[in-house]
Order: sequence, then C-alpha cells, then structure tokens
Amino acid sequence: MKAFVIEKYQKDGGHISQVPSPTPKAGEVLVEVHAAGINLLDSKIRQGEFKMLLPYKTPFILGHDLAGVVTKVGTGVRGFKVGDEVYARPSDYHIGTFAEFIAVPEADLALKPKELSMEEAASIPLVALTAWQALVEKGQLKKGQKVFIQAGSGGVGTVAIQLAKHLGATVATTTSAGNAALVKNLGADVIIDYRKDDFEKLLNGYDLVLHSQDAKTLEKSLRVLRPGGKLISISGPPTPEFANEAGLPWYLKLLMRMLSAGTRRKAKKLGVGFSFLFMKADGRQLKKITALIDAGIIKPVMDKVFPFSQIKEAITYVESGRAKGKVVMKIK
Repeated sequence: MKAFVIEKYQKDGGHISQVPSPTPKAGEVLVEVHAAGINLLDSKIRQGEFKMLLPYKTPFILGHDLAGVVTKVGTGVRGFKVGDEVYARPSDYHIGTFAEFIAVPEADLALKPKELSMEEAASIPLVALTAWQALVEKGQLKKGQKVFIQAGSGGVGTVAIQLAKHLGATVATTTSAGNAALVKNLGADVIIDYRKDDFEKLLNGYDLVLHSQDAKTLEKSLRVLRPGGKLISISGPPTPEFANEAGLPWYLKLLMRMLSAGTRRKAKKLGVGFSFLFMKADGRQLKKITALIDAGIIKPVMDKVFPFSQIKEAITYVESGRAKGKVVMKIK
C-alpha cells in the first residue's frame, strides 16, 4: 500500500512509499482510508517537537484523522463489521492515517456521520475531540457562562464555537476581519480583530478560556477570567498534573514542573485555574459528537482538499496558519 513515511525527524521530512498493508490484531479494525485530516500536530511530530512526549521510532507513518470503510475486523471486535463507514482519531502509537489502510483500535472508532462526505468526516475527529475535552470534560462549560475561544476560524476554533453555543454559553473569539463573517455564522457573540484590537481591554469576567496561542497571549488571557475561572491550554506549557496523568518518567515531570511554574504562579495570584490538555482518542466521545453532527448542531468547516500526491504541499499550507477550518487529503 502507499503511505507517507517519516524516516528521519526534520522540517520537510517524509515521502510516499510502498509499505506492507497492516493486519488487524485482536481488538483492532482494518480500515481502508478514503480521506485524512491534516493537523498542525502532524507537522510538529514530523519535526520532532514531541519526541520527549511521543518518542515514535522511525520509520513510522504520519497522520491523526481518518474517514474510511471497514475491510476486516480482528478477533474480539463486536461494534463494527466489514462495510461500515467509520471515522476516528487513532490513539497515540496507533497513528498512521496518511496511508491507504490502517489498523485502528475498536475503542477509537465511531460510525461516520451519515450526511457527511468522507472528506468532511475526516476533518472532524481530532479538533472535535479537543473541543469536547476542553469545554465539556475539563471546562464543564454551563449555560449562561462566558467563554473566550482563541483563533475562532481555525480547526479547533470553528468546532469549539459551535459546541459552546450548543451548551448555552456566550462566546468571544479572535480572528481577522476577513474571517469575521465566518465565526459570526458559527455563533460567536463577540468578535475581536486580533490585528487591531487588544482582547484584554475588551473582555473581562470570563468563566473559561480555550487557549491555543503563544505565551504572551496566555498571560493576557489569564487576566480576562473572573476569580475562580479556568484557562485550558492546548499549546502549553504542560503541567505536572498532565505529566502524572500521562505516566511520564520523573525527569519529564520535573521538566514540566519547571516549564509551567511561572504560568501556574500567575494563575494562583489571580485566583484562576490553569491546566494543559493534550487530547486523547475516544470513540465514545466521538459517538456523542456524531449525534450533534447528525442533528445539525455541529457542521464541518473545510478550507481545501488536497490529493495524496500533494501531501507535502498540504502540510506546508497547514503550517502557514492561513486555513479557515480544516485541510483534508483525499486518499481513495
């Protein structure tokens, strides 16, 4: 089968080559991949930025989002059968969606939303699970609360805005003037042009912040929260709590304690909460997201669809930060 293989950690690494097709083990499902979403995480892993957290041994196949059709099931699989249309964000160490076939743990899969194309479905899992785990699981966002979602026109932002509105929250977001109509249509109530306005001067008393930007933005975001409010970061710095949950070795726990010390100290002084989220694969949560998609509550936002042959160009486009919503690659 064709697959995009990383043989060495580097900025422009990887190439399409022929590799053996996988065989599903017990509890796994073999999926013929029709489309794969491309995420900034793919770029960071390719460059080696996550080697300490996720030490993938080269060579390995890249890719964290998929939509496709079940072609074979391993022993013990009960929830899926050959011919099912599915989608997933495979769990860490089971990635490899930039390929014609992949074996996915059953627990990571969900049936594809009926009305979505394969390309639309492939754009959903990673960003939707990130939004769900930030707003529902960690943030416990409630009706009537106020949430600030940074980068509203990005992959996570477009889904997070829709989910937050469904939960009954008032949503503020940052974007460019050119994307203001997009985020407004998704449900954003307060739209801030990050190129000319300072969100810290416009927002205050917020219950929750979904942070995805740099350290300077994080520090300012802590100050827009009410006492007792929470900031959940998906861009760092990682915390000791995250290191414990991930079962990391002692030296990484120490490193993360040091990296996040300043931010945790500032949050404590302001009387607000700070936590780091590295999303996890979860087929059960994805089924709940599917129900929201089938009900028309969450709709995919896609920018471009690239052919498999242009995978490097697709990753470069994602790295540019210009995409509105998600970038997807058509494999079949």
